[in-house]
Amino acid sequence: MQRELEPEVMDTLDEAQGYDAMDHAEPNRAFVNRLKELGAGDRMIDLGCGPGDIPIMVAGEIADSAVFGVDLSRNMLDIANRKLAGLNLGTRVEFHLADVKDLPFEDDRFDAVFSNTILHHIPKPIDLLSEAWRVLRPNGVLLIRDLYRPADEQTLEQLVEQHAGACTAHQQAMFRASLKAALTPGELGELTRDVGMTDVEVVIDTDRHMSLQTRKT
Repeated sequence: MQRELEPEVMDTLDEAQGYDAMDHAEPNRAFVNRLKELGAGDRMIDLGCGPGDIPIMVAGEIADSAVFGVDLSRNMLDIANRKLAGLNLGTRVEFHLADVKDLPFEDDRFDAVFSNTILHHIPKPIDLLSEAWRVLRPNGVLLIRDLYRPADEQTLEQLVEQHAGACTAHQQAMFRASLKAALTPGELGELTRDVGMTDVEVVIDTDRHMSLQTRKT
């Protein structure tokens, strides 16, 4: 199956609310657990934070962490800030409008850089990967988790039925488009070499998720 691009930004209110209404609790929990296993901490950034669930969870579970969440969707950030307002996290979580392909941060700024299911939205994924590597400090943790593209239409439809069968038609369409826009594990591995990343692992996490993880040497 060939990659089919989808819109880079979920910037309409309907798209943001539709995405936020979907149940991401299980994959979000697995993602945060992986960050903890990798030893992520201190100053961190979430590239493409969406409605803010993962930065909020990270700050609540990793002591003394400070998490920046960046996204290009104002509607997503509005949802994230409303969630944050009801919590007692002080200034440990901040949400900012920014392009993950051109981050407004200096080199080696963060102790951990992570991103969850955003890579497939980027027309040229190497742009996100290059910026993630640039702002990550030496010995910092990198975790980029995303969907991976099924081999054929039959497998794609099975995944949509299994994981979004109870969702609305619009939510199913979003999931289907995301699967079609995702990379394969092999394609992701090639991009890490193009960026100059070292000692990376591309791990198959589930029937639809893969992770790129490493510590920067």
